[in-house]
Amino acid sequence: MVQRALVLAGGGVAGIAWELGVLLGIREGATDLAPPVEDADLVVGTSAGSTVAAQISTGTDLQSLYDRQLLPTSSEIEVDFDLEAMMATFAEALAASTSPEDMRRRIGALALAADTVTEAMRKRAVGGRLLVQQWSDRAVLIPAIDAETGELVVFTRESGVDLVDAVTASCAVPGVWPPATINGRRYIDGGTRSGTNADLALGADRVLIITPAVATAEPFADQLAQEIAELAPATVFVVSADDAALEAFGLNPLSPATRAPSATAGRALGNSVADRVKEFWA
Repeated sequence: MVQRALVLAGGGVAGIAWELGVLLGIREGATDLAPPVEDADLVVGTSAGSTVAAQISTGTDLQSLYDRQLLPTSSEIEVDFDLEAMMATFAEALAASTSPEDMRRRIGALALAADTVTEAMRKRAVGGRLLVQQWSDRAVLIPAIDAETGELVVFTRESGVDLVDAVTASCAVPGVWPPATINGRRYIDGGTRSGTNADLALGADRVLIITPAVATAEPFADQLAQEIAELAPATVFVVSADDAALEAFGLNPLSPATRAPSATAGRALGNSVADRVKEFWA
């Protein structure tokens, strides 16, 4: 029986750093919290959150993970990224689609046709994030989308899929990074279904959602509210981005330059919500 679930949402390179900061800030502010948030019975990680889920579930020290975000160098690839343009593309696909899967198929087709770095380059960048590259025995769910069918696929340690491949697939932002090839199929970002995929935590008693999005932003707010409703009768606590986080993310959350300021902003927010998380989690 799953008592506590941790849901880590998408948000680019900035989101990875911010979520690690939030987790560290909570741990610092709630030193006697047992079990620690990062030791949840179930971890659901989408896109950026898949990186963090892989990192915290494989035994890497949280402080070390945070400290790495402050370093001036990393394996990340600098890339031009226009968030508004991507959201407009998603909106066009939605308007023309007949179902959510059809929308994701349309986005997948665009991703398959996009001119990007090679899959090998991208996999090296993602692999550089993970000090341990094998699945642990923890319950970790990493969602991605089949680029051709639009279907949701949830990778776990039982899937027989390399951990780096699973994370690379979940982080394959359409039009920016190449769809990831796994067993002859191509996969795109799990965030094209949902920024959080919180509904995958169904069955947990308590669900902590950490998302580098604004809680009231549309269409995020409506989708998250629906997912939370689907988690009933679980109790849910959401930690979302504040003004300091948004400033740290800037206009390009995929830029490696966002790592240090985002980690710092996340740590401060984690400290500020630690007491409330402790009351909820314990």
